[in-house]
Amino acid sequence: MKRIFLFVATNIAVLLVLSVAIRILGIDHYLNQGGLNYQSLLIFAAVLGMGGSFISLLISKMSAKRMMGAQVIEQPRNATESWLLETVRRQAEAAGIGMPEVAIFDSPQVNAFATGAKKDNALVAVSSGLLQSMSRDEAEAVLGHEISHVANGDMVTLALIQGVVNTFVFFLSRVIGQIVDRAVFRSEHGHGPGFWITSIIAQVVLGILASIIVMWFSRQREFRADAGGARLAGRTSMIAALERLKRAHEPALPDQLAAFGISGGMASGIKRLFMSHPPLDERIEALRSSA
Repeated sequence: MKRIFLFVATNIAVLLVLSVAIRILGIDHYLNQGGLNYQSLLIFAAVLGMGGSFISLLISKMSAKRMMGAQVIEQPRNATESWLLETVRRQAEAAGIGMPEVAIFDSPQVNAFATGAKKDNALVAVSSGLLQSMSRDEAEAVLGHEISHVANGDMVTLALIQGVVNTFVFFLSRVIGQIVDRAVFRSEHGHGPGFWITSIIAQVVLGILASIIVMWFSRQREFRADAGGARLAGRTSMIAALERLKRAHEPALPDQLAAFGISGGMASGIKRLFMSHPPLDERIEALRSSA
């Protein structure tokens, strides 16, 4: 599923634009002659971090459509599209949410995602490869999984977590920048050129480390969405869908792509901390154990 990648990529772009705009406009008032005003910095970081995250959430549907080339089904053109719309409609009613927009994006990979700022105004998209490779029962289970993400409010929760992470990354990177600028570059006020260079480097490093928190949340949500898919389409169909995905992703995707696929790839050790999805074997076992 692509939603984590799409949201994080959009969030980074929004934060970059906001940071540059604020710097150009000169409204970063957390700097003064004595160094950093920590109270102002924290408020500023919260506004920037939470603002960037929720702007990303608000434009998530639009950005997802553009980035993935997803075509929304306005009027079904064939039996497959009719079945897709009807299945999503039935599952949305069962989950107690409004009818999402339904789209198809052209990709040979077996994949799907759901996004949107509101439960009653979401987007569910599936790849052409999924429709071609899966049986109706398996595809229905995947749709149930995505509908469950919407019903669980996972995108809103992700935005909150990402906003908090953004806030502390921005705040701590500036504090580190000041410390290094004073200790190494001997800047009197702690915000000379060394401050900006160090802050940028620290923001990148802290952002990578903070992504561990976001990825942990993503993995937990997958188990819950699998359970939701099992309720909507049947446990047997959900397990069959995951087993189909496991076969489809062997041999594994390249490392740089694996975390963005529906399976999330396989990893161990430190690499596992950055997985957006649990291994499929663990997801299958969790469903079987819950029977």
